[in-house]
Amino acid sequence: MRLALLIFLLALPCLASGAAPATLRVDLQHGGDATREHYALERVVIEPLPWPGNPDRPIDDSNRGMNLFEVVDPDSGAVLYSRGYSTIFGEWQSTDEAKATARSFQESLRFPRPDGPVELRVHARDETNGWKQVWSLRVDPDAPDVERVLAPAPARPIAIHHSGDSAHKVDLLILGDGYAADELDAFEADARRMVAHLFTVSPFRERRDDFNVWALTVPVPESGVSRPSTGLHRASATGLRYDIFGSERYALSVDNRAWRELAQYAPYEFVEIIFNSETYGGGGIFGMFSTAAADSDWADYLFVHEFGHHFAGLADEYYTSPVAYDHAAPGERPEPWEPNATANTDPATLKWRELLTPGTALPTDWPKAEFEAFQRENQAERARIRAERRPEAEMSELFRREQAFIDALFDPHANRSVVGAFEGANYQATGYFRPQLQCLMFTRHDAFCDVCRDGVEEIIDLYSGGRR
Repeated sequence: MRLALLIFLLALPCLASGAAPATLRVDLQHGGDATREHYALERVVIEPLPWPGNPDRPIDDSNRGMNLFEVVDPDSGAVLYSRGYSTIFGEWQSTDEAKATARSFQESLRFPRPDGPVELRVHARDETNGWKQVWSLRVDPDAPDVERVLAPAPARPIAIHHSGDSAHKVDLLILGDGYAADELDAFEADARRMVAHLFTVSPFRERRDDFNVWALTVPVPESGVSRPSTGLHRASATGLRYDIFGSERYALSVDNRAWRELAQYAPYEFVEIIFNSETYGGGGIFGMFSTAAADSDWADYLFVHEFGHHFAGLADEYYTSPVAYDHAAPGERPEPWEPNATANTDPATLKWRELLTPGTALPTDWPKAEFEAFQRENQAERARIRAERRPEAEMSELFRREQAFIDALFDPHANRSVVGAFEGANYQATGYFRPQLQCLMFTRHDAFCDVCRDGVEEIIDLYSGGRR
C-alpha cells in the first residue's frame, strides 16, 4: 500500500506539469421514452485532479458510439474537444418499458477545462448513421455556480500498473463495490488478478506499456451487491446492482453521481467496476463504464468482454442468449456503428474489407444449424438453473460444457481462421454478420477476432498518441 501511494504521489506532478488543465465535468439528466429524448443540466463540476487526457489527440475520429459530444469555441466555431460515447438511456429506449413510460438517467461529460465560455453540443445518430445535434449548452468554467470539489479523498488510489505520464497513456480505473471493510485486501487482489489477465489478451498484451491502471474502493456495510430478483439487497458504493432492465445477469450502476464522486479521486478515462459476487454477470457501456462479477468462475472472461464494450464500442456478436433490449425492429437491419457487426456483405464496401481473407465467400459458411440446435437446449437449461435458483456451480459447469461443444464444433471447420462475414450477430440470428467464426465477443472464447483487435488498437492509439 505504501508503494502504491508513493507511485500515485509521484504521478501527480506529471499530471500537473506543463499547463495540464483542470478536469471539468458536466452532470446532466438524459430522459424521454421510446421515441423522444430530452436533456437537462444538473451541475457543472471542477474535479480535484488535473485532466489526464492526451493534449495531442483532442478530436475523436473513431466514429464510435450512440452519441458524440463536442466542445466548441463560440467565437470561431472550432471544435476544441470531442468524444463518442453511448448511454444507458440509449439502451433503455429499446426496452418494452420505454414504450409505456418515460424515464431519465444521469450522465456525465468530461473534458479539459477551457480558458473561457464554450458551447457544449451533443449529437445522436440519424437514420444514416451520421450525426444530428440534439442538445447544446453554454458552459462558463468561471461561473459562480460551478462546483469545486474540495472534500478529501475517501480512499487512496492503488497503483496496479504504471507506465508513465497520464497525458500519453490510457488511464484505466478499477472501482470496487460490495467489499466490506475486512475485504479490502480481497478487492486489491481481485483487481490485480483481473488486470493481469487483461494484459494476456491481444492486443492489450502487446500494448500494456500504453496503460496506467489504478484501483479504488470504499467499504460497504455488508458484503455483496443487490440482486433484487432473488430478494438480495445491499448498500452500494457505486449504485451497482443486478437485474438491470429485467435481465438477471445485467449488472450496471444507474447512480452516475455515486461512482463519479468516487472515481474523481484517481486519474481515469475508462472505468471498470468489479463487484464482490460469484454470480455470473456484468455489463459495458461505450465511453461510460463496464462491470464484472469478481468472484464468478468466469470473472476474467467477463472483465475483458465487458471492457471490450466500454473501451472500444465492440458489439455483442452472440444472438442466442436473451437480452432485455432490441436494437433492430423485426425485418429491419440498419447498419450498426460498432466495428465488428454489419448488415452488409458487399466485399467492396464491407467495413472490415481490408482484413478480409482473400477468396472468402460472403456470407461465409459455418455450422450455424448445429450451433443453434445445441443452443436451444443449452439456453433452456440456463433458464431452468436460474428459475430454480440452483447453485452457481451448476451455471459455471453449463458454461464449460457449452464452450467445449463450441470448440469441438468450430475447430475442425475449414473457415475457423478466415475473416469473412458469418451470419448471426448483434442479437440477431439473421441479417447481421460478424467477422470471424470465433471471438471473445461471440462465445466465451479466449481471444478477440482480428477485427475486434484492430478496433481496440484504434482506441488505444486515440488515448495514448501511439501508432496511427
